[in-house]
Amino acid sequence: MQIFREILWPLVAVVAAFIVGGIIVIALGDDPIAAYSLLLSNSFGSVRDIGWTLHYATPLIFTGLAVAVALRCGLLNIGAEGQLYVAAFATAWVGMKFGGTVVNIFGKEENWSWVSLPSFLLIPLCILAAIVVGGLWGAIPGILKARFGSHEVINTIMLNFIGIALVSYLTQYHYKVPGDPILQTAPIGEAAHIPRLNEFIPYLSHDVPLNIAFIIALIMCGLVYVFLWKTKWGYELRAVGENPAAAEYGGISPRKQIVIAMTLSGALAGMVAIGEVLGNRYNYYHDFSAQWGFLGIAVALLGRNHPLGVLIAAIFFGVLLRGEIFVDGFTRYVSKDLSFVLQAIMILFVTSLQKFTRR
Repeated sequence: MQIFREILWPLVAVVAAFIVGGIIVIALGDDPIAAYSLLLSNSFGSVRDIGWTLHYATPLIFTGLAVAVALRCGLLNIGAEGQLYVAAFATAWVGMKFGGTVVNIFGKEENWSWVSLPSFLLIPLCILAAIVVGGLWGAIPGILKARFGSHEVINTIMLNFIGIALVSYLTQYHYKVPGDPILQTAPIGEAAHIPRLNEFIPYLSHDVPLNIAFIIALIMCGLVYVFLWKTKWGYELRAVGENPAAAEYGGISPRKQIVIAMTLSGALAGMVAIGEVLGNRYNYYHDFSAQWGFLGIAVALLGRNHPLGVLIAAIFFGVLLRGEIFVDGFTRYVSKDLSFVLQAIMILFVTSLQKFTRR
């Protein structure tokens, strides 16, 4: 029943957003049925379309879970964007330094590595780097909050700029292929590549970059649910989020839980690097994120900070990101900004319904 309640209001918000969005499309002089048909048919019309939709949804599952875990502790992590950037660079760095000889963008062989590890060692090491570095970057505002009381919103916003600028500097001056006009690192070793799902799913086109990071994201949804609702540690974290004073009276340390929550949040955000670095681009590419860290806030709110709700919300946002391309290209007056309008309306409805249900 609780899960049903968590999902019901976001679904109501989605339906209401589509109704209001349809009215806006009519006001623009276009056909809302045609616009929504383009949106949905190009997201679920074929196995290839579904693959692209799930590919867009994968990073949003990780960032949505990251924000949701922090919110369950009463914290707002706006730093998922910086956390996923530093994690992506760390993942690419490990893939370069332990991946052996690679072929650069100019078709020449280069050796950036110290040692060449086999896949069964290198892939877990790269994944571990993404989790640890993302977690450490998330722990910084958690420690500052717990130790000095400085607000996590300010700290995480500032760390976004610091993290992105730092890895950009390292890429530009230390790990970019000489002569490459694009701000990106050298490729990772082939041993660090994770399989794409078109190797296992018939009819899924080879141009679809959906990879096993999506499976990992599904597993993380289950693990986050178990952690938050089936363990003592999750209960303590949620207790601090509900009432820090009462939790402290009951023997729970709010400071400890703040650090734990922000560390876990950063680690989850850092896992975006698994799919993007190891399964899609095979290097660190500056501006690779489509604002996933900030969209994760919307995903968490729409999903009511519940892992199942986050999964559904992330897939829905994946539909918007996939379908907006075709809405922009094949309608007369409606642009791809319709997806941003729908997102904004949904968040307004979700927050309003949350106020209503609490009252």
